Amino acid sequence: MAHGTVKHDEHGRVPAASGAPMRALAPYATRAQDSAGRVHAEPGCPMRTPFQRDRDRIVHATAFRRLTYKTQVFVFHEGDHYRTRLTHSLEVAQIARAIARMLALDEDLAEALALAHDLGHPPFGHAGERALAQVMNGYGGFDHNAQSFKVVTRLERKYAAFDGLNLTFEALEGLAKHNGPVAQSDGAVLRQAIEQAGVTAGRLHLDLYAPAEAQVAAIADDVAYNSHDLDDGLRAGLISLDDLLEVPLAGKFVREAPRGSVDKQRTIYEVNRRIITAMIDDVVRESRSRLAALSEQSLQGVRGAGRPVVAASSDRRAEIEGLQGYLFANVYRHPRVMRVVEGAETVVRNLFERYLAEEAEMPGSWRAAAEGAVNEAARARIVSDFVAGMTDRFALNEHRRLFDATPELR
Repeated sequence: MAHGTVKHDEHGRVPAASGAPMRALAPYATRAQDSAGRVHAEPGCPMRTPFQRDRDRIVHATAFRRLTYKTQVFVFHEGDHYRTRLTHSLEVAQIARAIARMLALDEDLAEALALAHDLGHPPFGHAGERALAQVMNGYGGFDHNAQSFKVVTRLERKYAAFDGLNLTFEALEGLAKHNGPVAQSDGAVLRQAIEQAGVTAGRLHLDLYAPAEAQVAAIADDVAYNSHDLDDGLRAGLISLDDLLEVPLAGKFVREAPRGSVDKQRTIYEVNRRIITAMIDDVVRESRSRLAALSEQSLQGVRGAGRPVVAASSDRRAEIEGLQGYLFANVYRHPRVMRVVEGAETVVRNLFERYLAEEAEMPGSWRAAAEGAVNEAARARIVSDFVAGMTDRFALNEHRRLFDATPELR
């Protein structure tokens, strides 16, 4: 083989990155050298495995950079230290790599899926998603997981040979099944996105469980937002440490954390890091038990297990649900947050309705696509894609341009 080249087949499958020492993986791990390839065949990379290449393409995507100015809980102008969708995604990736390493899975695939899982999130977090789902109700609906799939398969446009990022089938499968298997009776928005991307649904094994690396990314998402939304709520003053003394999961660590001898911010960090450690430790223990019990120690055994193989124990799950219930009532539904949510939903609905009625208000390529749409439903999907891609900041600026009054979102 010539220097600087690597053997690959017509789908771009490669044995391993040249010169890169490979860590021993468990038999149920997803192996880069056995990748099913990509929708558009490409030569293999001499320096990276296919999953490392997926991760790098995600990091360099325009949609990834936009996450800097997309809401997690607090809008960007409310403070410099609150999480954004970008910092949330980075925290998810760090947790995913840690769990994948302890379970002897492919860390690069887990990291890639963690970094990509929110690429389709619209501005203003779940408020923006609710607003788009409402206005798209008569046009096929909206779902941010399906939108993430659209981003990586069609909406990113930087490569000469194809739209999207042309990720591996394993990465696409993980994104499609972020919330578990996709039954025939649900997931209509996602199934349409898969069909439009030219991917045969069978290639993604939609009715089976995702590879373990994708399950790791999904549970890392839960670990990250449960801990950092609590952290942000404390820092914002929406809740106090004393409020948490009897809250499931959090209360134990508040009672144990140093209080009088250190400043409050250090105590908050102590509580947060101990919660993260406890959740990760539980997930690793429970997942090792489930993986060891597989009747077939393989990727196919993971897909056909009939239940998640990466999960929290039932006792910890009950505690997490208790904490989530507390966060929902006291942080996500706090009057200060709800004022912003209501204004944000108004902004997103107004923008969608205005662009749908007057496509000339959208920039060049989006305007041309909307004007060439075959019907109103197709035009609505184009408008929805445009609005979903906006940052909070851009959405507010557009609203000020198009309307006489814009909510302050404070």
